[in-house]
Amino acid sequence: MLRVAWSGLGSILIAGAMVGCMPLGLTALGVGGSTAVTHTINGITYRTFTAPMSKVKRAALSALERMDITLVSTAKQDNIEILNAAASGRTIEIQFEPLTTNTTRMRVTAKNGGLIYDSATAAEIILQTERVMDGTK
Repeated sequence: MLRVAWSGLGSILIAGAMVGCMPLGLTALGVGGSTAVTHTINGITYRTFTAPMSKVKRAALSALERMDITLVSTAKQDNIEILNAAASGRTIEIQFEPLTTNTTRMRVTAKNGGLIYDSATAAEIILQTERVMDGTK
């Protein structure tokens, strides 16, 4: 009986370790309410908006201004637009990828110094972007 219990516990631990790299949707946990914000194990936060890339980018710039985050530079790689920003020792990268003419994926990475990711700041940038697009405070 004890051997079966240990075997079952081992299986659960192995299964848990194997799915550790899969994205974790936090909407079910109540983060963001109706917003589908997804975090990956490496601290990258994603959100897909049903809006053209230009509208999502304008809303993100407004959100950064609202949050008093400084825009450092902009760039473009293929069809992806990239904003680089900074706040309190954090470096922030925001990518906008048009999936269709009316669907845009926004990817935010916030690093607190070298290798430490700040998923909370990344998620808040996405949530504030959504609020700007919805016209709410």
